[in-house]
Amino acid sequence: MITAALYGVLASSGLLVGALIGILTTPPRRLVAAVTAFGSGVLVSALSFDLMGEAFALGSPAFVISGFLVGALLFVVADVLLERIAARTSQREEGTGDAGEVVLAATGGVALLIGAVLDGVSENMAIGISLAADPSLGLVLLVAVFLGNVPESLGSAVGMRQARHSRRHIVTVWGAAAAACSLASVVGYALLGGLSANLTGALLAVAAGGILAMLADTMMPQAFEDGGPVIAMATAGGFACAFLLSHLTG
Repeated sequence: MITAALYGVLASSGLLVGALIGILTTPPRRLVAAVTAFGSGVLVSALSFDLMGEAFALGSPAFVISGFLVGALLFVVADVLLERIAARTSQREEGTGDAGEVVLAATGGVALLIGAVLDGVSENMAIGISLAADPSLGLVLLVAVFLGNVPESLGSAVGMRQARHSRRHIVTVWGAAAAACSLASVVGYALLGGLSANLTGALLAVAAGGILAMLADTMMPQAFEDGGPVIAMATAGGFACAFLLSHLTG
């Protein structure tokens, strides 16, 4: 239980690190894109060889594939709802000049915050489940989730700062997000780790499906848009590092 809590805190600390960078500095877009791409590569390796590999080792193919598709669907539904909220705000504020830009910046920052919490809860819950199933898998996911959290919170903090939120407000909301995600690791370990093999495999696959959907929808497109084709090497580097870590700890 203590290990699960520690892993959750370490993985979720990426949210605070990114938020602090976003409110204290204005990092170059290409640098942010490179970090995002590296984190994407790490997550691709983790979900492919660790989450899905462990899921298939535990559960039947029917449970695992169903869980994977459900995880992707849950992310898509949440993402569509956030896009509709942003679109309605955009229509209301169209033509209002600087005031409209401030509101849109706030909407974008809050949308990223909500998305990061949704991702973070499922990812940290997967860390807890993984620790119950295989401690080495939890370590790989810890690194992957930390690297994926940094660019998400960084982008949100920049949007909130442009919307004239105070630094205290930004740190407070991201601190609360990190705490919620950390708690999810403990919940995953304590409540879900004792489930049947099929259900545990399905839940690992749910996390994998949600992560892959998030990568395809958000992290990879944003990294390429800001960094260009060179970002492919950063993605490959992240994948290679996570793959190596997985084999060294396995």
